Amino acid sequence: MIKKNRFLSSGFSLVELMAVIVIIGILATVVAINVVPFLTRAHEEKVKADFSQLSKALELFYLNEKVYPTTQQGLQALRKQPKKLRKPHLYPKDGYIKQIPVDPWGHDYLYLSPGQRHSSYDIFSYGADAIEGGDGENLDLGNWSFEQE
Repeated sequence: MIKKNRFLSSGFSLVELMAVIVIIGILATVVAINVVPFLTRAHEEKVKADFSQLSKALELFYLNEKVYPTTQQGLQALRKQPKKLRKPHLYPKDGYIKQIPVDPWGHDYLYLSPGQRHSSYDIFSYGADAIEGGDGENLDLGNWSFEQE
């Protein structure tokens, strides 16, 4: 009499494994389809909040200096006192902002003054790919993107 190996007979067949893999794939697809729009919306909301914070700091800078930081000075002028200021005694000891935020994809926000799309200044991000142009997650977002809201 031949003994059956209990370990060999208690395993899964290839068909059963494939069925489980297909079910997991379907579930992952359903989750991804439902989560991606919320993730994109969360990124947009973070950018919008960052632009609001940076704009407030830029307006405070403007109130003291009567000009916005130059493109060369950049957003760092809100954190660290630039060399050439009209009224250096008005510059806050800790700067106008505690920390310069980065976009949701880990890139620094870009700054132009005077702005090309917004009269005073442009603050913008090139999106996830950090390349100008694109759509979806790669969409360029700037302070002009949220003006109508």
